[in-house]
Amino acid sequence: MHEPVKLPLDAPELETELSGGFVRRTVHPSGLRVLTERMPGARSATIGFWVGVGSRDEQGERGDAPGSLGSTHFLEHLLFKGTPTRDAYQIATSFDRIGAENNALTAKEYTCYYAKVRDADVEHSVNVLADMVTNSLLDPGEFDMERGVILEELAMASDDLADVASERLFEVVLGDHPLGRPIGGNPETIREARRDAVDRHYRDRYDPSTLVVTAAGAVDHDRLVDLVLTALNASPEERWHTGGAATPVRRAQSSEASSAAPGANGGAAAVRTQPVVDITERPSEQINLMIGTRGFSSSDPRRFAFGVMNSVLGGGMSSRLFQEIREKRGLAYTAYSFGASYSDAGLFGMYAGTAPANASEVVELSRAELRRIAEDGITEEEREDALGQIAGSSALALEDSETRMGRLARAELGSGELFDLDTSLERFAAVTAADIRAVAAHLDAQPMSVVAVGDASRSQLSAG
Repeated sequence: MHEPVKLPLDAPELETELSGGFVRRTVHPSGLRVLTERMPGARSATIGFWVGVGSRDEQGERGDAPGSLGSTHFLEHLLFKGTPTRDAYQIATSFDRIGAENNALTAKEYTCYYAKVRDADVEHSVNVLADMVTNSLLDPGEFDMERGVILEELAMASDDLADVASERLFEVVLGDHPLGRPIGGNPETIREARRDAVDRHYRDRYDPSTLVVTAAGAVDHDRLVDLVLTALNASPEERWHTGGAATPVRRAQSSEASSAAPGANGGAAAVRTQPVVDITERPSEQINLMIGTRGFSSSDPRRFAFGVMNSVLGGGMSSRLFQEIREKRGLAYTAYSFGASYSDAGLFGMYAGTAPANASEVVELSRAELRRIAEDGITEEEREDALGQIAGSSALALEDSETRMGRLARAELGSGELFDLDTSLERFAAVTAADIRAVAAHLDAQPMSVVAVGDASRSQLSAG
């Protein structure tokens, strides 16, 4: 069986061939890491500036120090709003005039600013992205303006009841653990956010030791390293200069400290251990249901067995949840299961949107299907179908340079192991029926919480 590519922090240079691409990696003495995957025949590239800081790394108020809750997402917005050499309009124009696809994302364990461009525009895009990440002004006027934009973004998400249910599931299952907090903050934390706290978060957390630059597609590794180093050393902010030495930050090293950090309430963070029925009343024709519990971390060896089990349980139109809840009973338009994995924790969930009168039945059916796999396992045909689904969807995703760019960054910031397609598929193929049954049994034995968002007054659900 093939082994994943190890990414040791003490190896300055590394190169390897993966299925469909050639990967190179440079670890600079400053802590900066640059990874590229050259895709033969590509005429474009996706470049990402990844910072190993996510919403879980924010802190509540400590004594006289204001808290940084919501700062990570706030920064994602503010870094588009101007530097000493480019205002917000010039940043936008820099990407629009070359037809780039550019955006940013905030996650629980990292933040990314990226652009997909023609091969001829790689240098231009690196310069703009580096300027944004290293030289943001965090202008007070823009800060207050963007506060309103973020509040509107949160309001838009609040109107999506499935999104509300998902956020509540994380809060209910993970409790006071920092991973349980919403990525974008909430209206209260955004209204209370102070520029000095966000600026401190920016200056304390953003530097070469937390920065990973990845690119996939038509990209030359040595040229990209030179472009990034030149851009960082040109920054007026000395903390970005690469003349010194630092230990690169990897989530696997810092997760223990992060998970033990104080929660928003100032107490010790802890994952909830008791099941809860959590109801959010909203006027709606449906109830959005989430049933979930603790899952598997991103390095848990059972994650491959979980992937196969999840495909059988709720991974598509032929899955057990979809067939039982929609096709056989007509109780929902869609029903599925999912998993979310982080460095030191995970979450498993099942979703369905249904009429209030059917909510209790859908909850019971969902739990029954998980229990059926735990007790009786799956058929060999189901296992083969799941492996085919995983192989096909994975191969299709890797046709895109953005997916490959993200794969490099998540491996570097997370476990330090890079799985190519063939190596991953070998792991999935090695999963046995007993492995799948054991994973389902483990999940079924956990405290299972239920989240309901909608007109629960017309259902038989009651808060626990």
